[in-house]
Amino acid sequence: MEGKNQTPVTDFILLGFSDLSKMQNLLFTAFLAMYLLTLLGNIGIILLIRTDPQLHTPMYFFLCNLAFIDLCCSSTITPKAVANFLAEKKNISLLDCAIQLYVNVTLATAECLLLAVMAYDRYVAICNPLLYTVVMTERVRIQLMAIVYIVSLVHSLIQNVNAFSISFCGPNEINHFYCDVPPLLKLSCSDTFFNEIVLSTFASIVTIVTITSIILSYIYIVFAILRIRSSEGRHKAFSTCTSHFITVVLYFGTLIFMYVFPSSHYSMDKNRAVSVVYTMIIPMVNPMIYSLRNNDVKQALKKVLGKKCFHQAKHFQP
Repeated sequence: MEGKNQTPVTDFILLGFSDLSKMQNLLFTAFLAMYLLTLLGNIGIILLIRTDPQLHTPMYFFLCNLAFIDLCCSSTITPKAVANFLAEKKNISLLDCAIQLYVNVTLATAECLLLAVMAYDRYVAICNPLLYTVVMTERVRIQLMAIVYIVSLVHSLIQNVNAFSISFCGPNEINHFYCDVPPLLKLSCSDTFFNEIVLSTFASIVTIVTITSIILSYIYIVFAILRIRSSEGRHKAFSTCTSHFITVVLYFGTLIFMYVFPSSHYSMDKNRAVSVVYTMIIPMVNPMIYSLRNNDVKQALKKVLGKKCFHQAKHFQP
């Protein structure tokens, strides 16, 4: 780069899926539909848990927070991505890019840590059922969530400083539909080896700590379930963990692929496709996973729908 004029970058162009020109209308419709379903599902879960006294338990307190995080994560990414399908200029300022990156990394980290907390909650509920209400008090739940959000904010700050401490002097086209660390590092005109190490190291620490906590919790859970004599009791215990386990596999699978592996092991196109899974599809399907496989949620939903139908029928009576 020596001997050449270098103009500092003040904004970026989000290329998104501009290479798929024949699919723009289809992608616009699909992204918009996924976002609307995400809003409907997660807001519905939050309202259902808040309004039904039977769901005022530690497990559903954490599920409510998971729905909130998914809702915010999708709202940070999807509206801008959907708008860019219709916009002629797909620019995003340096400040807006930094804000989007900070919020997204905060929420992604919070979801990782929350899934570990939810695994611990299931461990206490199944392995120490008599002490469950004593251990998972309201104060403990609030403290756990405070730790989740504080650690997430600090980790996001580290990644943000890491991403924007490098020089950007053109080109300014991000081969992605939102601001993320790997595509930003690709645009740098300075050496990014150290920055890639920082990205992978801190992402690995978060991933390893959370996955290890989840695995250890599930090892104890499995042994505890196997000691249950009745098949009905084992089935009920397993059913309370199935939804959480499915979410863990989906979420961590995509994050490991994107942030833990060095960038040379995958293309930005694959990164972009996997990003759709964790920023749009997972927040959309999580409410379905937890509602369709959870009898308490299904009963609460039937109760709400039943009351609504009853009031409507009463209103239309002659």
